[in-house]
Formats: sequence, structure tokens, C-alpha cells
Amino acid sequence: MLGSVEQLVIVFIALQALALAVALGVAWSRGRALEAIGEALHEAIAPRERTEEGLIDRVRRLRRRAEAAEFGMAQRLRDLAYLADLVGVGIVRLSDDLRVEIANTAAHVFVRREPGTMVGRTAIEALGDHRIEAIARRALDEGAASAEVSLDADDAAPTLVVRARRSPILGVWLVLEDVAELRRLQRIRAEFIDNLSHELRTPITTVGLLVEALARDAETGADTVPSRMRERIGKLEVETGNIAQMVAELLDLARIESGGRQQLHLDDVDLGAVATESVERLRPFAERQGVSLAVEVEPDLPAVRGEATRLGQVFANLIHNAVKFSPGGSAVEVAVRGDGSNVAGSVRDRGVGIAAADQARIFERFYKVDRSRTRGGGGTGLGLAIARHIVAGHGGEIRVESEESVGSTFTFSIPAAAPVVAGAGGAAGGSNG
Repeated sequence: MLGSVEQLVIVFIALQALALAVALGVAWSRGRALEAIGEALHEAIAPRERTEEGLIDRVRRLRRRAEAAEFGMAQRLRDLAYLADLVGVGIVRLSDDLRVEIANTAAHVFVRREPGTMVGRTAIEALGDHRIEAIARRALDEGAASAEVSLDADDAAPTLVVRARRSPILGVWLVLEDVAELRRLQRIRAEFIDNLSHELRTPITTVGLLVEALARDAETGADTVPSRMRERIGKLEVETGNIAQMVAELLDLARIESGGRQQLHLDDVDLGAVATESVERLRPFAERQGVSLAVEVEPDLPAVRGEATRLGQVFANLIHNAVKFSPGGSAVEVAVRGDGSNVAGSVRDRGVGIAAADQARIFERFYKVDRSRTRGGGGTGLGLAIARHIVAGHGGEIRVESEESVGSTFTFSIPAAAPVVAGAGGAAGGSNG
């Protein structure tokens, strides 16, 4: 019995010792944690005098950093403004309420303000033109806007291209570019080309008539005129036609440059009839080059809404180019077919073809492929550009498919005219009655 009691006492003492050990362990670990927290707080929360000095020192450092950053930003903005002045571009930053926050010297010069007088003013006060303010407002609403603004009727006044873009942060940026000199040079060029072309047209027409008369005389007097002479007359006729074509293209360029978009006199046009007429008009030129012309028109095609003269010019330019690039004895095929809601005209040749590098630029003004590849000599490089302009003016598109040494196919599509609903007029009349 006594042994049992002793065993219970020993177990109780062991349990007490274990509990004490656990308690001591927890206390020690908590003590270490509290000690660590105390040390951290001691480092963070110093005595009053030390805290004030630390805060003051930190504030001073932060202030110095802010001043350095502000100075660096001002230097960068000044450098950018100087660069913008060097390239002749005005830079203006407007706030959300359209007050000028930044404006470089060029911007002041363009709007005729003393340097430094625009900052802080409203857009209408600083820029002096409600159209520029309207561009800025549109940019704030839509993200971007641009327009060309002539400040005064005076020739010496700047003509500004204004581009506005909303800032991803706040406000809107304006870029002002003076294009008055560029527009003046464009007008001079257009007037020069127009005058020169008109001066050349009369003598070229006269020479062309004389060459045609010589060709007829050579044909009627074939027995008396040497073959070499007839060949030279034929070449003279071809070159005269080329010159006449270049003058016509230069005149078209002058109209495009001076008037922008050409005004078209629209009517319902039979594109097949236009293609046939163009082929017949250019058949003599093709025959002199030893090239045959063929035309195929799909029956029952709808009319297109356009100007017959201009669409005929598209066919003429494409056929003329096709003949120039075709070898003697080959054929140029002209076709008019339906193309969904459009009517498409195409001109196909089996000539030298167009290199892939040239196809992307073939419709650019003044762009010409290697003229050594043509038998008809060079040109102005305007025929295809003018064709593209006319087709675009009709709401259509033009494209080319070509492979070197195989040939080229130029295709343009014009929207078909809306069909007239039968009885529409009577129905309208009945309703009025």
C-alpha cells in the first residue's frame, strides 16, 4: 500500500516538474519576443529630443530630394521645349479646365504672343482662336483631334496644323506646326504645272496633227515613201502620243493639288460601254506597238454611279500602261464583270510584270518602275496615281496582281448604282392625292 502511494507521489512530482518546464519555456519564448519588440520600439521611438531631430533631418532630406526632382523635371521640360523650338514645333499643355500650364517659345511665336505670357491664361485668351480651343475640347472628349487653322487672311500669318491628344494623367497636349510656307510652295507648284501644261498643250496638239497627216500620206503613198521613212513617222507618232499623255497627266495633277478632292458630276454610267470606247480610242496606239486589244463585257450588268469621262480615263491609263509593258505580238485583255454589289473593270497584259517590291508603291505619285523594262519609254509616274485617285473618288478601290515575266492584271471596283424601284413614283403620287 505504501509503495502505491509513493508511486503516486513520484508521478505527481514528475507532472509538476513537466508543467513547470513548459511554463518556463513559454515564459522564456514570450520574453524573447517581448524583448525583440522592445528593441524595435526603442529604435523606432527614441527619446523626444532624438525623435524631433530625426524627423527634422528626415524632412530636410525629403525636401532636398523633392527640390532635386523638381529641378531635374524642370530641366528636362526646358530641354524638350528647346528641342521643340529647334524643329519649329509649338508645344502647349492645357489643364482639364483648359488653362495653359506649359507653352514653349515657338507656341508663343505662332499665336503672336510675348514669350512667357500664355501660362495661366485660358485657352481662348492665350491662343486667341476659338477653333484651337474647340480642337482641345474635342481631344478631351474623344482622346485626340486635329485640324488645320489659318489664323488670319494675311499671307504672312501662320497656317497651323493643330494636333491635340488627351494626357493619360490630366489635361491635354497641343502640338502646333506652321505649314504656311508648305502650302505656299504647293500653290506655286500647282500654278507652275498648270501654266506649263497649258503652254505645252497647243504646240503638242499641232505636232500631233502634223504627224497624223504625215502618217496618212505615208500610207497612201506607200510605193513612193521608203519603208525606213514610214517607220520613223510611226515612231514620231508614238512619241508625240506619249508627250500628249504626260501633259494630260500633269494637268490632272495640277487640278488634284490645287483643288484637293476633284468634284465629280455623277450619273448612271454603263461601265462596259466606257471600257469599249476606251479600247477603241487606244487601238491605233496599240497597233503601232504591235499589241492587240480585246474587250469582254459581261451581259446585264447594273450601271455604276459615276462620271463617264473620269472612268474612261482610268481605263485609258491602265490600257496605255499595259501596252507599254507588253511585248510585240501579245494581247491586252480588258474585261468588265459583276463583283458582288460592285462592277469591276480589269486590264490584263502578258508583259514583263511588276516586281513584288514595286507593287506596294506602284500607285504612288511620281513612282516609276525601271524604265529600261518598257518599250514605250518612261513617263511621269502619274497615270496609276491618278487612276487610284479617280477610283477612290467614286467610292471604289483598285489593286494589282502581277508576276515577273508573266504579266499583270489591274482591277478596279465601282459600287453599282441603287436600282430604281418600279412604281415608286406612282405610289408617291397616290399618297399625295
